Amino acid sequence: MTDNENKPLVIKLGGAALSCPETLSQVFNAISLYQQQKERRIVIVHGGGYLVDELLSELHIESVKKKGLRVTPYQHINVVSGALAGTANKILQGSAIQAGLNAVGLCLADGGLCQVSELDPELGAVGKASPGSSALLQAILEAGALPIISSIGLTENGQLMNVNADQAAVAVAGALDAQLVLLSDVSGVLDGKGHLIKCLDAQQAQNLIDGQVITDGMIVKVQAALEAAHILGREIEVASWRYPDKLSKLLSGERIGTQFLPNAE
Repeated sequence: MTDNENKPLVIKLGGAALSCPETLSQVFNAISLYQQQKERRIVIVHGGGYLVDELLSELHIESVKKKGLRVTPYQHINVVSGALAGTANKILQGSAIQAGLNAVGLCLADGGLCQVSELDPELGAVGKASPGSSALLQAILEAGALPIISSIGLTENGQLMNVNADQAAVAVAGALDAQLVLLSDVSGVLDGKGHLIKCLDAQQAQNLIDGQVITDGMIVKVQAALEAAHILGREIEVASWRYPDKLSKLLSGERIGTQFLPNAE
């Protein structure tokens, strides 16, 4: 990462982090301290699954997932987008502002940042995001602000879409030609004995999926990381937000999680 410190850094922040204000405060304080020392531009992309789960439960709406992706019936997309682009986004923006950062709340549709289309009819209003125009985002970064981007997008027909946050971060990083770190509640990919795997390529990851060492939502995260490594042509890291004291090391280029390698040409 050190060789690319002139490139922007996209940090995907796992939605579960929103449930811990103290952790959020430490994360944004680390970012604030880093940006006072370095001129590198940082972008946050986030989910907020636990908020969606809570809201759907309160409304007595069943939540179903297929292959790690939330099935989002079109009649429920307004509820989901309200939780992600509304509540979750503003919780993060508020925490960033509290840390002294000039934070701007956005979604994937703003400025045509990402092009979004329906991923699979069986999933409903679940979108597939691809890189679009980064012009507006670049202007916000030039102004010295910290963009905080929810994983809600719009199709070319204006239809709201729920995009998996890991996959959304890949698209944003592609639009910016940026480095990408996926921060979640796990330290990285663990082997069958619970030890951190420091480096993985596509074949090694597939072997772990076939062996059911990597399962459920982690499959989506691993596939997103491998896709990002391939698209961006550089290593992608999956690490944990649970240890904000390590975040400064990560921002400075140290490895604290699992590195995913691009496909060999």
